[in-house]
Amino acid sequence: MERFTSAQVFYNPHKLQAFELAEQVAATFTLDYGIPADVRLTTDFDPAVLDENPVFVTVGGDGTMLRTARLGAANNVPVLGINLGRIGFLLEVDADAWQLALTKLMDSQYWIEQRMLVRAEHCRNETCLAVAHALNEVVVTRGALARPVHLETYIDSASLTTYVADGVIVATPTGSTAYALAAGGPILPPQLQNMVIIPVAPHLSVDRAIVLDHGTVVDMIVRTDHHAIMSADGQTEIELQSGDQIRVQASRQTAKFIRMQERSYFYRNITARLVFKGQN
Repeated sequence: MERFTSAQVFYNPHKLQAFELAEQVAATFTLDYGIPADVRLTTDFDPAVLDENPVFVTVGGDGTMLRTARLGAANNVPVLGINLGRIGFLLEVDADAWQLALTKLMDSQYWIEQRMLVRAEHCRNETCLAVAHALNEVVVTRGALARPVHLETYIDSASLTTYVADGVIVATPTGSTAYALAAGGPILPPQLQNMVIIPVAPHLSVDRAIVLDHGTVVDMIVRTDHHAIMSADGQTEIELQSGDQIRVQASRQTAKFIRMQERSYFYRNITARLVFKGQN
């Protein structure tokens, strides 16, 4: 593997410990390995700062990892996650093991796990108004009013059903252990390239999750007389009107996670993190 030539260290701005640890990580890159490293927020990132072979490090929880992973996917940069969160299902190392992780990173003792993203287009009157990429999921849902939305849903242009529900989730394998799991969806291994569609609190409509084939395109047409929204990874919200169309499909971008655990780590973490920590 090629040697990294620079590092960008991102942190959760709501945790003082995250900023302090990010500074320690950056200093270690520079002083111990002679690699220039900057500490910054994901919102302050400028692709122009990247050189030939950069690496991203994120210090925080799963939310910080999601933001950093999307930046990494957009710029073809691998990401190492240091966990300061409650669950940290996406992150690779705990906060007390970051120094050993950096040593392994610089000695090329790691492997790259590639994870799919989805691309969502928001269109109105055949005009595309917005595009969003998500590592976890795209959700079309009702607004503040406790009234369901009607979503005409098509799979590869063939009619599936009209969901009458609080919303519909289109999730990646990564997202299958997040909101999709809470809504009753299946757990998919992260290396798969399949999407899963899950209705949220369906009313007299299909109430089962459906795993879709690789390369599937999902179209949803919104039918509502009240407020509805589309969100990507719970961090981007777009207001919708009746008649708007949402198209979700696999993104050309791929997230690259730096892993140092054995390749079967995912199945161990299901119980160690999702079950045990979720009960405390």
